[in-house]
Amino acid sequence: MPAKHHATNIGVDRPNIQIFVGLLVGHGSSRGVFVTTSSFSAPAMDFVHHLSQRVILIDGATLADLMIEHGVGVRVSRAVEIKKLDLDFFDPG
Repeated sequence: MPAKHHATNIGVDRPNIQIFVGLLVGHGSSRGVFVTTSSFSAPAMDFVHHLSQRVILIDGATLADLMIEHGVGVRVSRAVEIKKLDLDFFDPG
């Protein structure tokens, strides 16, 4: 699939989604995932809700959340240690 760079302050618009859906149909696909590090315009998001094809839109914030959730391209910056009392320590018996 083609790639296009969008500035973070400029969302992906409806015509880009229409081109993507056209490519899906042309390849005989009934579903696809469109990922951007930017965001999607309201018309673009509304457009996918009315399609017979299933198109998932993943914007930059969602992509970052997924990367953190699945440990992709991230590193641990701080670990938290949680301690609890060992009640057996105090048991004389």
